[in-house]
Amino acid sequence: MKPTSSRAARRLARKHAKSAPLTLADLSEKVARAKVKGISEALETRAKRILTSYLQTAHSYGMPVRAVVSEMASGQAAWRLGHAVRDEMLKTPPDAVRKAACKQGCAFCCILSGGEGGLITGFEATQLHDALLPVQGQPDGREWHPSACPALDPATQECRAYDARPMICRSFLSMDAAACEANANGAEEQGAGLLGSHLDYLAVHALCRAALKGIAQVHTYSMAETAKAAVSGDATFDTARHGPGALEIACSDGARAAGA
Repeated sequence: MKPTSSRAARRLARKHAKSAPLTLADLSEKVARAKVKGISEALETRAKRILTSYLQTAHSYGMPVRAVVSEMASGQAAWRLGHAVRDEMLKTPPDAVRKAACKQGCAFCCILSGGEGGLITGFEATQLHDALLPVQGQPDGREWHPSACPALDPATQECRAYDARPMICRSFLSMDAAACEANANGAEEQGAGLLGSHLDYLAVHALCRAALKGIAQVHTYSMAETAKAAVSGDATFDTARHGPGALEIACSDGARAAGA
C-alpha cells in the first residue's frame, strides 16, 4: 500500500527506520547529532571526533553492533579512549607530570573530603568492586582517616585495587605533596589537579549517553560508595549509582575548572 501524502510517507519511513536493525552507520549519525550540556562546542566537537574514530575502528575490525553499544553504555569505550588520549599526551609530558610529587604511600589525595571520590563509569565500578572483594571484612582506609577511600590499606596507605583504579585516580597529580596534606585537612592550596585527558574521557562518556538515548542505559557511580560496597561484602554496587544529572555536572565542573 502506497502512502497517500508526503506526511504519511514520512511517517512510514520513520516506522521502517525504527524497525530496522541498528548499524554502526546509525550510531555514527547519532553521535554526530548528539548534544552534551555543560561543555563548550569545541570540547563537544573534540569528543565527537574521538568517538567517531572509535566507531570507524570498530567497523574496520568487524565488531558487532551489540558489542559496540555494550562498550559505549558501560563506559569501556570512554575508558579506552581516555587512555589513548592520555598516552598521546604523555609523549610530551606537561609540567604536572614531569614535576609530580606523587609517590607510593602518599595518599592525601585519597582522603575524600566530599565523600564522593569522583564519578566513575559502570565498567570502572565493576573492575573496582571485583578487585576489592577479596579484602572484604578487613580493616580499610577509613581506619587510617575517617574520610579516606575504603580501597586503601590503613597500615601502608597503599591502594589495594591499584591495577583496577578508575580514571580519576589515574588522572590526578600534584606537584606539591604538602599542599595535598593541607587540603586533606580542609585547606585550599594550589598545586594539584586533573590531567586534561580526564575531561575528554568525561565528555566522551556523556556523548555516549546522549547518542544511546532510547537504545541503552548509561549509568555512572560514586567511586567511594563502590569501594565501600565491596569491602563491606555487598554483592552489588547498586547503592553507588548516581542520578541522571551527575554526569552533566561532572562535565560542567571539569570544563569550568579547565577553562574549556
